[in-house]
Amino acid sequence: MLELIEPTTRLHAAFLDCHDEWGPGLHEDGFGLGADDDVRSPDGFETWLKERLRGSHPTGTPCPDGRHATMRWIVEDGRVLGGIALRHKFDIRFGHIGYGVRPSARRRGVAGWALGEMLLEARAALNLDRVLIPCLADNLASARTIESRGGVLDEIWQTENGPVRRYWIDLAPMR
Repeated sequence: MLELIEPTTRLHAAFLDCHDEWGPGLHEDGFGLGADDDVRSPDGFETWLKERLRGSHPTGTPCPDGRHATMRWIVEDGRVLGGIALRHKFDIRFGHIGYGVRPSARRRGVAGWALGEMLLEARAALNLDRVLIPCLADNLASARTIESRGGVLDEIWQTENGPVRRYWIDLAPMR
């Protein structure tokens, strides 16, 4: 059974298994990993988790509650399948939501399920009427996932990492 859980040191080995399958890169957006983050050592992993859960993130200033984002791991039977983040402050480059699913868990509806859950949280917890979700222009699976949850393509932006599709999802019908 799929669950969205708050990241925990209890799943350090499961996280590393996911991370190792994936390898580093932009696709790990839902984890909020930075190039200098030490997630291998138990102490480094614990520090990284505390920083992310407290809201320290390289893409913006923390909100008044001290958190920049709600971070969740997508877990099934103790196995970390991916991550998803709901940013509390709007960021034109990164949007409101970023996510990623490890290669072996793809094509099962995992991303769509997690995105649907996070959209409910965006509406309920942050009272957002709409959210911006970007994905790399060549990531057609992610584009289809976003579109399946009501995403409407706004534009394709040119960035330092290549073209990015920018989708808006209206949350008003979720009321």
